Amino acid sequence: MYLNNTLIFFPERLAVVFSPITLRDPQQKRKTMISETWVIPLLTLLTIIWSIILFTRHQSHQGKPPQPPGPKGLPILGNLLSLDPELHTYFTSLAQTYGPIFSLRLGTKFGVVISSPALAKEVLKDHDVIFANRDPPIAGKVGTYGGHDIVWAPYGPTWRLLRKVCVREMLSTTTLNAVYGNRRLVIRQTIQRLSKKAGTTPVNIGEEAFFVMMRVVTGMLWGGAMEAEERENIESEFRAAVTEFTGLLSEPNISDFFPGLEWFDLQGVEKRMRKCAKWLDDIYEKMIDQRMRIIGEGRKSEKDFLEILLQMKDDSEGEGNDKVSFSMAHLKALLMDMVVGGTDTTSNTVELAMAEIMNKPEVLKKIQQELDIVVGKDNIVEEHHIYKLPYLQAVMKEALRLYPVIPLLVPHCPSESCIVGGYTIPKGSRVFFNVWAIHRDPSVWTDPLNFDPERFLNDKFDFRGNDFSFLPFSSGRRICAGIEMAEKMVLFSLASLLHSFNWKLPEGEELNIQVKFGIVLKKKEPLLAIPERRLSSPALYE
Repeated sequence: MYLNNTLIFFPERLAVVFSPITLRDPQQKRKTMISETWVIPLLTLLTIIWSIILFTRHQSHQGKPPQPPGPKGLPILGNLLSLDPELHTYFTSLAQTYGPIFSLRLGTKFGVVISSPALAKEVLKDHDVIFANRDPPIAGKVGTYGGHDIVWAPYGPTWRLLRKVCVREMLSTTTLNAVYGNRRLVIRQTIQRLSKKAGTTPVNIGEEAFFVMMRVVTGMLWGGAMEAEERENIESEFRAAVTEFTGLLSEPNISDFFPGLEWFDLQGVEKRMRKCAKWLDDIYEKMIDQRMRIIGEGRKSEKDFLEILLQMKDDSEGEGNDKVSFSMAHLKALLMDMVVGGTDTTSNTVELAMAEIMNKPEVLKKIQQELDIVVGKDNIVEEHHIYKLPYLQAVMKEALRLYPVIPLLVPHCPSESCIVGGYTIPKGSRVFFNVWAIHRDPSVWTDPLNFDPERFLNDKFDFRGNDFSFLPFSSGRRICAGIEMAEKMVLFSLASLLHSFNWKLPEGEELNIQVKFGIVLKKKEPLLAIPERRLSSPALYE
């Protein structure tokens, strides 16, 4: 589970925004004239704003170390039109020219990209408090009820409360252990369903992993409130909604680079996000109404995360103004974090790991040998087994290294100007951490492009934020809150899939492990594979 996201840009789409002939209807000529009447004043206004910003920055940084170097950009637009859609690799190539810290001008925004463990440590540890804020995109604010969530909320008392309640009430070791039965049931149901397709039907592994995570997360949020039939009916729509949600967070929005244009919503990003968020919000509303009715009637139900949040809201409303408030917006925003942040990210990690495992027969053989020794072919995987599987743990770490699901992490935003690596990073900058490049740095990793789990058997790299060469979950105050949940679900899912089945590609298919950049790193083509039973008894699949 990653409670993180980021922002990407596609210059070819941005170019359309600035084209005066973009409106289509039978009266194209009239539309073109109308378009031109606002484009010229708009560009004039942006030129004035740009000049003021450059002058102000120049004045405010006199006498300080220079800002990080970077490619020269165009007036007004800066470097927006030169960005490559595959930002992780584009930023990696720029670092080879400008060094491990460089800058970009993104409209009125100033961007800084960090690509080395030493500089990441300087920001995320030495100056952690200064860089603990965010600069949320419009889609992020709209999708999280005004940014009232863990991801986008500014660092302060409210954010600390939100994180505390998530970690204590849902993501702590005690809570996760208490709801193990839910995880076990979901995994067993998945193995049972896949066994019926054994030997004949290709399985979309990423989709199956998503449904597992969706059922586990919603089970923790509101227990058994959603009937199985109802849940199955909306699963595909649920995945589509989450994909749309993360896609809109990734879509370049001119209003994010020029905040003065937010009111116009020129690309309709805000409108589409409201529609997508509304679909998910309707589910939350239904679960909340149902739970409040049960509480009002005095009926007992198994206490879950939703009930805890409702109690917090009621307590907050009854307290004085000296307490940090907790509103319905905060409640729903936390639900949104859990649903969006806890499904797509983990399922993508499982899919990419499975692709690499299938591509390396020697890795698959070692995993299954370890499973046969620890679990046995006459038994099923239980969660207590996963911590006795060092090789599988190494496979998971190697997948997180080679394919960090959030390749640029969530951009940080300094609350004051700060000197990092001998350069001045201005207050309000958008700071990216290119963990894709850090995880493939040849000065840190031997043969970094090769999928080699053995490296994690020999070197105990820590992914909990203490080792700045390995940052799949970030570090510092804004580190992912769901590390333990993610670790359990990735290992439990992989162990169960690989212990219960052998996997082969459909006839004539070739394995493609290419990825595409986005808010969450995804496999370009879905991984389709046919399961074949490998356990000793059919009863183990029931």
